[in-house]
Amino acid sequence: MLGLDKKDTSLLVIVAILTLLAPFILNPFPSGSAMAQFNAGYPDLMQRFVIFGIFAIGFNILFGLTGYLSFGHAAFLGVGSYSAVWMFKLFSYNVIPAIALSVVVAALFSLLIGYISLRRSGIYFSILTLAFAQMSFALAYSVLSNPKFNLTNGETGLQVYADDPQLFHRDSLPDMPHLFGLSMRSTYHLDIGAWSFDFNAGYYLCAVIMMVMFYLAIRIFRSPFGMMLRAVKSNQQRMNYTGLNPRPYTLAAFVISGMYAGLAGGLMAAMDPLAGAERMQWTASGEVVLMTILGGAGTLIGPVLGAGFIKYFENIFSKINDNILHQWFSFLPDGFEDFMVFIVHPFIGKGWHLTLGIMFMLVVIFLPGGLVEGGQRLGNWLRNRGKGAAEAKTKQEPAE
Repeated sequence: MLGLDKKDTSLLVIVAILTLLAPFILNPFPSGSAMAQFNAGYPDLMQRFVIFGIFAIGFNILFGLTGYLSFGHAAFLGVGSYSAVWMFKLFSYNVIPAIALSVVVAALFSLLIGYISLRRSGIYFSILTLAFAQMSFALAYSVLSNPKFNLTNGETGLQVYADDPQLFHRDSLPDMPHLFGLSMRSTYHLDIGAWSFDFNAGYYLCAVIMMVMFYLAIRIFRSPFGMMLRAVKSNQQRMNYTGLNPRPYTLAAFVISGMYAGLAGGLMAAMDPLAGAERMQWTASGEVVLMTILGGAGTLIGPVLGAGFIKYFENIFSKINDNILHQWFSFLPDGFEDFMVFIVHPFIGKGWHLTLGIMFMLVVIFLPGGLVEGGQRLGNWLRNRGKGAAEAKTKQEPAE
């Protein structure tokens, strides 16, 4: 199917099912219950799941497949966002041209940075990419916000104003990002008993694009080009001895990875037409590194799982406060209730980073292959348990 073997086709189908049914899967608890706090099926968060999934898939091609650790990939995310917003300001709110421009500009920008950075490898490459990202952040934050040629609008962020040209915008079209007239904020609400589900147009656009990007990543991983990237990661010096020049392959991987990041940035602007320099900070680059390692570097679905895991903690655990904790522990005597709130308080709200740090530490120590390795271990355990039960039953039958 689509040039994939049975295993990869099954993986693609699983990703498609999880993505398309996300509004149901991410809202397991009734809307009015105390556990509804853990529901994640609302449009903004679901969009972040798939957008950062695209970002992590692209980064995994460079880091997990090729072995080059970049600390500056947020620069391409920011460039993609700025490009998309400028398309909105100059031409129209249609998201297709904006997304296309964000990918093209990110490709050119990554070609420039990659050509220079890939002259070095290892930690020197990582430092070079970090330096370029921080220079890009500084340019967007201050230099390019000069009133004479204001390209980024500095710390305020670039956004669309009523007096912008928007040459192809018509009054019959929505005054916000849209897909040929379908607003990205258009949402259909479905109530089934005590449960409530949201089906958002913007989310499904991002979801379809993520599935296409996931499919392309599978094809890259299984192609001769992907085999060359694995060879670069395995032993680049041996490649040189055989007469093969790894530079074109590593540069191509860097540009492809940058295009994925630019696409993610364009989608972020398409969902919310605002671009700020904070998307280019080194912390954003570090976040995608965590996503990839946490999910499983070098695996296909790992970066998507890592992106969803981190964004879930960031958005769900950060909203929990002491009032919610008191509701959870209200069945306890007053002294024990206050004690439990005191114990849990450092790990929620603004302290969600502490919880994520502990989870990341446990995964790195006990599951070096990330969440994918955890799933594989669980699957092997269940298969062995089922096989053992079947063998025990077979032994008992002759005796009976």
